[in-house]
Amino acid sequence: MTAHQLKNIPFSQPLALADLVEYQEGQVVSRTLLQSKATGITLFAFDANEEISAHTSKGDAMVYILHGSASVTIGEAHHNLEAGQTIVMPAGIPHAVQAISKFKMLLVVVFPG
Repeated sequence: MTAHQLKNIPFSQPLALADLVEYQEGQVVSRTLLQSKATGITLFAFDANEEISAHTSKGDAMVYILHGSASVTIGEAHHNLEAGQTIVMPAGIPHAVQAISKFKMLLVVVFPG
């Protein structure tokens, strides 16, 4: 039997990623699909005005907006993203994510080494 690294996601069937995580009032909800030394893949659903405050990561983090809109801060720069857009938050630079409206995102983090 093969040990799968992906988890919390059905295999061998078409899926809409945004449907795999649900909004909850006043919360940020996450669903981890992969967490290893090299890579993290997580789905998030943010209620309006919810945020992940400024922090740094040891890996480069790519955000892809699946639904809604978000404000992403990288260092001193602010960016507004809509569904279908992506941005990379470089390792070691403080970044934050805040919901402009309810939004869902796919986060992929690639760690060094």
